[in-house]
Amino acid sequence: MLYEYLLKNYKPNEPIFTSDIELGLSGNTLRPLLKQLCDQGLLNRFDKGVFYIPSQSRLKGGIPIVAGTVAKYRYINRRGKVEGYYSGYTFANQVGVTSQVPVTVEIVSNEASARVRDIKIKDQTIRLRKPKTTVTKDNAKVLQFLDFICEVDRLSDESEDVISDRIRDIIKKQNIQKQDIDAYISLYPLKVYKNFYERELYDVFA
Repeated sequence: MLYEYLLKNYKPNEPIFTSDIELGLSGNTLRPLLKQLCDQGLLNRFDKGVFYIPSQSRLKGGIPIVAGTVAKYRYINRRGKVEGYYSGYTFANQVGVTSQVPVTVEIVSNEASARVRDIKIKDQTIRLRKPKTTVTKDNAKVLQFLDFICEVDRLSDESEDVISDRIRDIIKKQNIQKQDIDAYISLYPLKVYKNFYERELYDVFA
């Protein structure tokens, strides 16, 4: 029953958090069942409370998942529901305004229990921050963008022209609309307004 449930609800190499398993089983009942599946090679254990169905591979046990994948599924996209987004130097590197490859993965998430907190997933440090408002599928991209605008001068090691080009690219690629900005910009410091006007970003919406 448990394995059929997992196959139905999870893809290979997708982290499975025991707290998310909805079968009405107590921990004392669930743990030996998970161990049995691991012993049979049908399931792999990543860490305490985290398992995954191994993908097909010539390697014994399949291709292992990594800490970054676990962080993404736990704090950004939990069971198909958007709960957060990448931020700080992690996002700055993704959009090409810094050449620094951050050692710490920065994430803003509804799951954060403190304003800022560093946690460890295996050997990976994750810096979690609370969002300015609840993150949803509809607002995640605009909140991520506004967080970035708020810190872009600190995060970037590129020229002003490159920064402006990257910012405009984000707006276009993420299909961020003026009304999206207007709905959330009041949550941010005045320097975010200043960045918008100095870089003439409202022209992108014209």
